[in-house]
Amino acid sequence: MKIMIINGPNLNLLGKREPEVYGSTTFEAYFKQLQEKFPKVSLAYYQSNIEGELIDKLQEVGFTYDGIILNAGAYTHTSIGIGDAIRSITTPVVEVHISNTFGRETFRHTSYISPAAKGVVLGFGLQSYDLAVQSFENQ
Repeated sequence: MKIMIINGPNLNLLGKREPEVYGSTTFEAYFKQLQEKFPKVSLAYYQSNIEGELIDKLQEVGFTYDGIILNAGAYTHTSIGIGDAIRSITTPVVEVHISNTFGRETFRHTSYISPAAKGVVLGFGLQSYDLAVQSFENQ
């Protein structure tokens, strides 16, 4: 099973950015733990701060991978283009957020990704990614 994790803007700063919200672990360190936890799953990782690059990556892997885990960061609440890209591909997408977006600012309560996603996992810290991987394993 091949799963691509795609992270959006500012998630390259995990471990440094607002540790009270996002924790103190870098995504690279966490990704190694995730690979060890799911040795039978081929996990790949991509991060960009640029909306068009995220759309390009979705289109690139969206017909060949078994699953995509997408944390689009702030683009979740603004990008109709990313939502459209998810609708355009055949690979199922699970939307992930580290924080509980519904416990934060009101503008974070809207997602342009959720209507196109297979499911949504949020509010469990980095473990949200674990749960997303498990959702593909349990298909």
